[in-house]
Amino acid sequence: MKSIAIITARSGSKGLPHKNIKNLHGKPMMAYTIEACLKSGCFDRVHVSTDSEEYAKIAVEYGADVPFLRGEELASDTATTEDVIRFVLREYEKRGETFEVFAIMQPTSPLRDEEDIKNSFALMKEKDANSIIGVCEMEHSPLWSNTLPENLSMEGFLDKARNQNRQSFGTYYRINGAMYLVKTKSYTSHTAMYGEKSYAYVMAKEHSVDIDDEMDFIIAQAVMAHRLGGQQ
Repeated sequence: MKSIAIITARSGSKGLPHKNIKNLHGKPMMAYTIEACLKSGCFDRVHVSTDSEEYAKIAVEYGADVPFLRGEELASDTATTEDVIRFVLREYEKRGETFEVFAIMQPTSPLRDEEDIKNSFALMKEKDANSIIGVCEMEHSPLWSNTLPENLSMEGFLDKARNQNRQSFGTYYRINGAMYLVKTKSYTSHTAMYGEKSYAYVMAKEHSVDIDDEMDFIIAQAVMAHRLGGQQ
């Protein structure tokens, strides 16, 4: 199956400015995702979707394809992943290339590695899946959480967990943002990643850090330092 990795790397970021190219152990953050995609050998194209000439130059230096940039309408906070997917696939189709499978690979998940990618493709084949979505076990059960009123009252806060011990809650998983592998035909027909023949790929927590703010970045630095044996 001909496949494309779409690495979504717009230049705007409010939580952590320019996080996609922020230096993480000697490399711009997006480099880790590019390298994992290339090392996996699973993709015919490793495409970085960006609105920035600077980001595009960095992406090419690390081996990615950037034959075109996003327009301004796809670089705003209101642009959706669906908009980006359709734009990228359409632009490649104009250039004579179509893909049976695409992957959305967030550069803010730099701890995902090539084995995760290979395993996701293997699971797609095993299950004859329309999509494979990366998940990881939640740190805490959602039954221990709730919304708060303006007066911060805790009355009824744990109603869902009342008279239950922690062991009875079961294991909950969250989407980790690190892996979205989708068959193009299914997506263009239904515009859905989650649905019939969609399966979870369960990833290790240490591969599932999604960097959105400074605290996430500090955690990723620590995990990567541990992975590299303490090298700085």
